[in-house]
Amino acid sequence: MSFQLVLSVIAVLGGFAILVWGADRFVFGAAGTARNLGISPLIIGLTIVGIGTSTPEILVSAMAAWQGNPALGVGNAIGSNIANIALVLGSTALITPLVVKSETLRREYPLMFIIMLLSLLLVMDGTLSRLDGLILLAGLVIMIFWMVRLGLRRDHDPMEAEYEKEIPTLTTGRALLWLGLGMVLLLGSSHILVWGAVNIAHAFGVSDLIIGLTIVALGTSLPELAASVMSALRGEPDIAIGNVIGSNMFNLLAVLSLPGIIMPVRLETAVLNRDFPVMIGLSIALFIMAYGFKRDGRINRWEGGLLLGSYLAYMLMLYHDIRP
Repeated sequence: MSFQLVLSVIAVLGGFAILVWGADRFVFGAAGTARNLGISPLIIGLTIVGIGTSTPEILVSAMAAWQGNPALGVGNAIGSNIANIALVLGSTALITPLVVKSETLRREYPLMFIIMLLSLLLVMDGTLSRLDGLILLAGLVIMIFWMVRLGLRRDHDPMEAEYEKEIPTLTTGRALLWLGLGMVLLLGSSHILVWGAVNIAHAFGVSDLIIGLTIVALGTSLPELAASVMSALRGEPDIAIGNVIGSNMFNLLAVLSLPGIIMPVRLETAVLNRDFPVMIGLSIALFIMAYGFKRDGRINRWEGGLLLGSYLAYMLMLYHDIRP
């Protein structure tokens, strides 16, 4: 193994570690700052925390496109969504079954599907253009506005009490310090991570898309995995699932838009023939498991095992596709 490859592996592992901790500190500081500004816990949870847990994907995608590897950013967006549902929720449900009571989540499910269909329609021509990216970015603005209005409603939602317990109480100075430090760490680690991931892709002769769908997507989904597992263990299942749904919407609107805006890219046919169908199929499975048509939704352990097994099957599919 060459010294360059060893250095690249170290860069990826170190980049992931700093990225995860930096994202945690960024969300910690942002949520604390928002609380001090008098923003309600539900709005903080739906918007700031949602964006914060997707910050690793956003910065990695932007950095990859900026460095001339937009396909890595595309793979990161779609691969993270697949990992969030199959790996993150699958692993969480195996640890403890998830019961979903939140009406907010039930309103977010249809929105998630609308965003997926919009993304699919935009890339059906096989390209992610600058116009496509701008449309997705406009969708992000509309979604945040909708979430803020949702958070301002006065009807009780179980998620609000759950978020209230999770949002830190800090002095404004300390909150801003963590916010700034988290952003610096995120920027630096995303640069290191993309550099290492691209080198590994070139060393093994695989495409940037595959690296984005696998190594990078898995690493940038670690904050969602940690947040969902901890929320479930604390008896906050609505947050566990809400983190995933919110992150998936932000991934398609914010993460997928950046390669198009920064460096428009011609997509590999596998994105439409393999990756989008898997993402949509898993989203439908999540809807069936967790929506709860006449009662509270529930993801049991065996359903969690099914989701986790589907992620392993997807990894095997990717391995089969890249074999010479």
